[in-house]
Amino acid sequence: MFIPLGDDNKDRHITPVVNYVFLLLNIIVFVFWQDLGRDINFTFAYSTVPAEILSGDDLVTGTEIIRDPVTGEAIRMPGLQPTPIPVYLTLITSMFMHGGIAHIAGNMLYLWIFGDNLENVMGHKKYLIFYLVCGILAALAHVFSSAYLNKSTLVPSLGASGAISGVLGGYILLFPGRRVHVWFLFGIISLPAFLVVGVWFVFQLINGMGMLGGNEAAGGVAYAAHIGGFIAGLILVKFFRQRIPVVVPPKRRSFWQ
Repeated sequence: MFIPLGDDNKDRHITPVVNYVFLLLNIIVFVFWQDLGRDINFTFAYSTVPAEILSGDDLVTGTEIIRDPVTGEAIRMPGLQPTPIPVYLTLITSMFMHGGIAHIAGNMLYLWIFGDNLENVMGHKKYLIFYLVCGILAALAHVFSSAYLNKSTLVPSLGASGAISGVLGGYILLFPGRRVHVWFLFGIISLPAFLVVGVWFVFQLINGMGMLGGNEAAGGVAYAAHIGGFIAGLILVKFFRQRIPVVVPPKRRSFWQ
């Protein structure tokens, strides 16, 4: 697997202010409100819980003691916390929280590389709406797939992955041939976006099918949200891209007219 490091931005003509705000907001929430992921009570209170979305009710559960099957260590796992906002708003709050440093680092890397290109062709306001809508649809994909596949609907989900998947869906449709610089094996190479993003999406499909087949190893990641967000981005991007006016030159009058 390769790691994207950057892409070609020679055609960017606006400062991606909204993308910068998203990056900063995710970092601030993770560092200060989630206490680098250590504040489980806050995280569980504002994450998306499928059962809450399906019922519309704020659910509170008790603390459980879970024993690590490898080390045998007893781990105290807090239950679902009271949510001080309407539960449906967690579809938005959850997309600005993360489970750990590796989680937020990977998401912010992809957002940094690919988000500015979409904001460049959509404009600030449309990109803002596009990002949030993709994130919400991605979360709903996870909610309904969890219910359909009889997965635990009491497990909170969080992260910007769904919204960023929408960004990747829009990116691959608008810029399939754009060169993306990636770290591969022992050096940096440039590959077309359709290959880089395509491999990422195939990975999501494979792992998503693992969940469908009952593979619990894939259960810790909401792959349905990734797939749903990506498809949402593919469909919605054409409605959010700014229309470039076509300038038709005036018809030249001939001598005989």
